[in-house]
Parts: sequence; structure tokens; C-alpha cells
Amino acid sequence: MDTRQLQAFCEVVERKSFSQAAERLGVTQPAVSLQVRALERRLGTQLLDRSGRRVEPTEAGTKLYRSAQRLLALEAEIVNELAEEATGDLTGTLEIGASTGPGGVVISTLLCEFAERHARLHVALSVFDTQTVVDRIADRTLELGVVGAAPRHRGVEYEPFVHDAVVLVCPPGHPFGGRTVTVDELRGAQLLLMQEGAGVRQMLEEELRRAGTRLRDLDVRIELGLQESVAHAVRAGYGVTFISRRSVEADLAAGTLVEARVAGLELEREIFLVRAAGRTETRAARAFVEFARETLP
Repeated sequence: MDTRQLQAFCEVVERKSFSQAAERLGVTQPAVSLQVRALERRLGTQLLDRSGRRVEPTEAGTKLYRSAQRLLALEAEIVNELAEEATGDLTGTLEIGASTGPGGVVISTLLCEFAERHARLHVALSVFDTQTVVDRIADRTLELGVVGAAPRHRGVEYEPFVHDAVVLVCPPGHPFGGRTVTVDELRGAQLLLMQEGAGVRQMLEEELRRAGTRLRDLDVRIELGLQESVAHAVRAGYGVTFISRRSVEADLAAGTLVEARVAGLELEREIFLVRAAGRTETRAARAFVEFARETLP
């Protein structure tokens, strides 16, 4: 039922006048008359007695007025609740998925800072390989994802989020430390890698192919699942690894890891936001993205 018609009808009943009802609603008197007549046609009965000096409700009109008051009050309550939800404190749960690179340090730290600002919001971060994050976004198990690669998928949309550099890191005292090494030199070093599906690994494989070599040509004897696991193993002196510079900035500043570069490899990338195609974001998701863009350098 059209609540505008009900509102016009109730105003006429309360003021016993079409002209005063029109003035109250800020419309013309003919507009109010049209709304009431349309309502009477819809219900198939006369609602107002217009024969006297004042407009009075008929018996059917009196019954409708009582019910219309309840319906209009409910509409106002719904509008107020939605307005409060759109402007009040963030509540509920924000579930984000991230691939092993961004999820290891960058997104986890951001989420903690974001949660401190919104005490009534529960945040949850799940870390998977890139393809799993994308699949879970597509089937709407997760609302928002952050990934280091953008595999094709018709069910999702990607948006550049933050620029990232991938670097070769070594333990202190390693001969590669602070140098630019060749791919041939890299073949002689024990290389630690993240699991298959990690964005950094995919990027490295593509760059090596472009440079005329393959990952299997290198000395890869250890594969560890998470970015932090690989970084920890390098700190302990078990080899070198390619990793997001953002995730090891504190180590590089403290000297617990040392940076190197490989000639001929262009290891720059975008980290992407991924959303389900056509999905409307919640306030919490929008607020997190805005916070992240303001916070990340």
C-alpha cells in the first residue's frame, strides 16, 4: 500500500480539511485530493464524507485511520533505524580474506588498528593462498579480500589497493647483502619459497621466465607456507627468500634482515582489493577501505 496516500488521508482526517492537510504536507490541495481518491479506488470504498462544512471519516475511514497510524509509525521506526545504522557506531562482523603476503603483516596490523577505533565491531582475518581468497569472495563466504595477484574470475572485481615492491632478503653477513646479484649467482644460493599460490611466488616465476630461466633451475629445497615462516627461516640463516618489502621493513631497519636485488628482475606489483561482482558493501567494509587508504603510505 502506498504510504504517501495513507499519509495524505490521515492528515485530512486529523485536520478535517483538504486545504490544511495540503499546507501541512507542503503540496497542493488537488494533489491531496488525488491521493485520497486513489486510495478510495484501491480499497473500493468511500473513506471521507465531504458533504458537510468539515471533512469527516466514514466508518470504513475510521477503521483505516487507526490501522494507517500504526503502519505509518512502523515506517517511521524503520526509517529511523536505517538512518541510525548509516551514521551510528559500526557493529556486527567484518570478515576479510587475504593472501599470505598481504595477510601476514600489512592487513593484520591495519585490522588491529581499525578495530581499536570501532570497539563494537568484530573483525576477522582469514589467510589463504590467492586463488582460495578469490574463490571465497566469489561464493560470498568472505566480503572483502586483499591479494597480491589477480587471477581471472568472472565472479569478482579487482581494484588496485597499494603498490608493493618484492625484494630478495638475506641473513646478516650473507654475501648477497646490499648487492645487486645476477640470476646466475642466485642459482648458487639456497632459496626459501612460500607455498604455491602465493602472489609473490607467482610473480617470481613469471619474472624468471621473462629473464630466460625457471624456478626449478634454482636451489629450492625448502618451501614454507606463510610469509612470516619464510622470513623467520631467513633470519635464522637457512637461506634467502623473495618477499614483500612492506612485510619486512622493521627487520630491514633493525638489521635482522638485509636487502639485495637481482639484475633483470622487475619485482614491483600492485596489491589488489577483491570483491564479489555486483555485491553492495557493508558500512564496515567501506570504512575499512577508507581507513586503509588513509593509513598506508
